[in-house]
Parts: sequence; C-alpha cells; structure tokens
Amino acid sequence: MNSHRQIAQAMERAVTVLTRRPDHGLHDDASARACWQGGTRITSHHACGTSMDTDMPVELGGSGDKVSPGWLFRSGIAACTATAIGMVAASEGIALDLLEVTVGSRSDTRGLLGMCGTDGAPIPAGPMEMELQVRIQAAGVDDARLRQLVDDGLRRSPMMDALRRHPPTTVAVQVDGHAVG
Repeated sequence: MNSHRQIAQAMERAVTVLTRRPDHGLHDDASARACWQGGTRITSHHACGTSMDTDMPVELGGSGDKVSPGWLFRSGIAACTATAIGMVAASEGIALDLLEVTVGSRSDTRGLLGMCGTDGAPIPAGPMEMELQVRIQAAGVDDARLRQLVDDGLRRSPMMDALRRHPPTTVAVQVDGHAVG
C-alpha cells in the first residue's frame, strides 16, 4: 500500500504532465461487461480479469447469496468517495488515521417491478434518497480542516460528480449481431 507521500508524488507527476498535455486527461474508462448467468445471477467482468457475481434477494427471485447490483452501486460510491478524500488528504500532506465512508439509500421496490403509484405515475426504480456518512481522523488536524477535506473529496469523486451532473447516456442495442433502433 502506498503512503500518503507516494500518492502525493504520483498526483504531482500527473498534474505536471496534464498541465503540459491537457489533451491526455480525457480518456475512455475501462468498460464493465455484465453477463447473464441465468435467473437473476449476473457476472460482471473487468478487462484486468477481475469478475464479480451479483444476484437478487430471495424475495425477488434470486438466490440471496451474492450482493445485489444496488449494493454494488452504493459500494462503488463509498469506495470512490473514500479514494477521492484520501487523495486530497495525501496531496495536502495529511496522513489519515481513519477514513470510512458508508453509503445508504432508501428505495421503493415497486419501481424495480414496474409498478405505478396511486396517482398512476411510474415509481422510480432507483433510490429515492441517499445518505453518506464519513468518519475521518488525522492526528493534529482540526475538525474544520477535516470537514474541508471531505467536501473537497466529494467534489473530486467521479461517481459523486456523475450522480450530481447526470452525464448524457446512450444505449446501443444488438439483436443477433445487428444494431436495433
């Protein structure tokens, strides 16, 4: 595991390069490929060879023995936020003693099932609300400074940015190898 100094040095090198060559900052992110395994079991793959199974809870037809895609979403937000906060701390020479990010949400299962509310409007399938809880400690650093690190990390977290900004999303569909509509 890299120290906060090593992380800061790596970030400084990246800033130096991207200051000279800003065009190198824009890149395609590694794709995530999800493959249906039957039922509600899905295996997601990363180009590096890592794979992860998800499944739905028993009450929604799954086995309940794997994490759900929704949990993976919250886990990704928590990990991305913690990473961004840690990087901000490292860049400012602050050695963290504790950093823990917990992401919770409240959802209405009726949305996933395609149901409508009493007003006839479709119920959203995604979370109705989300909450992030951040625990952070660093010896000799005051509370206000640590709060600022969290705020800066939240602004720099790519996943938090995507949630706030709603980037355009396109969907390409293929049926039997042919593009459809």
